[in-house]
Amino acid sequence: MGFFDFVKDAGKKLFGDDEAPEASAGAIEKEVADLGLDGDVKVEVSGDTVKIAGAAPTQEAREKLILAVGNVLGISKVEEEITVESSEPEAKFHTVVKGDTLWKVAEAAYGNGAKYQAIFEANKPMLSDPDKIYPGQVLRIPAL
Repeated sequence: MGFFDFVKDAGKKLFGDDEAPEASAGAIEKEVADLGLDGDVKVEVSGDTVKIAGAAPTQEAREKLILAVGNVLGISKVEEEITVESSEPEAKFHTVVKGDTLWKVAEAAYGNGAKYQAIFEANKPMLSDPDKIYPGQVLRIPAL
């Protein structure tokens, strides 16, 4: 079980402030399905916290599920209970700050900005363009 913090005022807008938690959970489940992420999970929303539980085929899929539900406007915490079929090393997470680029993030993480493509690939399908990151967004930084 893990707890992850996100920036509440940053992320993709999926639902209104006055929506019932059940509607919010449905919107998040739809987002996960639309992204085509692997895993059989159930989503519950309580205020600004998402609880996600179920199974994922890989550690990478687990981490992408966490990021997909956490990088949503209005969500500040993700509590997860996702089992993984095949064990792999965990990636690090990085919260984007103003002025960050994938090049700068790769330079800090790997010592070489040219390796930004590894971070971009690790965050697909949530990222569609390496130049479209925003402050508050949380990214996967995989081991090379």
